[in-house]
Amino acid sequence: MNRMDTTPLRRSRTFVTVFLKEVRENLRDRRTLTSAFLTGPLMTPLLFVMLISFTVNRQLDKAEQPLKVPVIGAQYAPNLVDALKAGGVMPQPAVADPEKAVRDQDADLVLRIAPDYPKAWRKGEPVQVELIYDSSRSDTDTPVKRVTGLVDDYARQQGAMRLVARGLSPGVAVPVVVARRDQATAQSRAVLMFNMLPYLFVLTIFIGGMYLAIDLTAGERERQSLEPLFANPVPRWKVFLGKLAAICAFSTASLVICLVAFAVVGRFIPTEKLGMEVDLGPGFALHVLLLQLPLIVLLAGLQSLVAAFAKSYREAQTYLSLLMLLPILPSIALMVMPIKPQHWMYAVPLLGQHLGILDLVRGSGIGSVPLALCLGGSALAALLVALVTMQLYRSERLAISG
Repeated sequence: MNRMDTTPLRRSRTFVTVFLKEVRENLRDRRTLTSAFLTGPLMTPLLFVMLISFTVNRQLDKAEQPLKVPVIGAQYAPNLVDALKAGGVMPQPAVADPEKAVRDQDADLVLRIAPDYPKAWRKGEPVQVELIYDSSRSDTDTPVKRVTGLVDDYARQQGAMRLVARGLSPGVAVPVVVARRDQATAQSRAVLMFNMLPYLFVLTIFIGGMYLAIDLTAGERERQSLEPLFANPVPRWKVFLGKLAAICAFSTASLVICLVAFAVVGRFIPTEKLGMEVDLGPGFALHVLLLQLPLIVLLAGLQSLVAAFAKSYREAQTYLSLLMLLPILPSIALMVMPIKPQHWMYAVPLLGQHLGILDLVRGSGIGSVPLALCLGGSALAALLVALVTMQLYRSERLAISG
């Protein structure tokens, strides 16, 4: 890859010259193009949609298709077994060791009916059936809820019939009834599924500019091309701003491609099957782009700052790989500690973007005050990081390799 020669640059054109040079040269770099325009922005939406679609369809299949459940002691409760059959459960032959069958994943769950079931039933006493399953397996949650619901419905029905037979109203057994009034909309429920979407956008921005940031600092330092560049009679802060603008351009392009990809493949997510609705179209994309603009500058500045401390390309990759863990912190924090968003939270970089994007997914939109705080807080942080990196660019040690 050709690098800038030692010809003096005109002071008034330093920023534009450096920016155009870095963009032009890195457009010929296959590794940078792959990471900025293919790996992150295209593969991430495809993998996300494939994973969501697979999970949803699998859970729906378990909820709708006939469910095979080994039943031990089916002969003791034929009416209960008939009720399970009516609910789509296909009783299977009993297994000798139900606990082992569940642990070995030979069965999702096993229903066991005790031999004393008929005697207790005739006396009108409460009877108990056992549902053996492994809660550590996520794919058993739907079958367990399904069988439990059928058994509970059968129990309520039989309990009501017993009361009627004794001349009592079935309402006597249920003195308090809970009426649920779910205030969630089809859009707001989508947050449950798309909670990681803000992190994916930030990760796309990070990957989009990472290799360019490494190449423009540690890469040039390793190739010993920074020293002749700094020998030009131009302010180094202009050189830095030109490189920063190039990194931001690649990161922005990566985010735009990712947003377009989500708008296209998002139509294939079967959210309607779960009673959800999500709009990832142009309006959503423009709002996300606006929210992420100051964050793009902040991440580009951080990448340049961290990579400047590395003496080689590989060392910079190691440092930035650790820095990549930073964007996931807001997502983890909100999952571990689900709290009500406060206005001041929008001023915290990364956290503000995360909350803002979730507001957009929820369909409630982001207010003017949270939007201003989000943009202002991230812009201030980006300015501080840029000033620190400018100061580092003034150091003669930056140009020296080894």
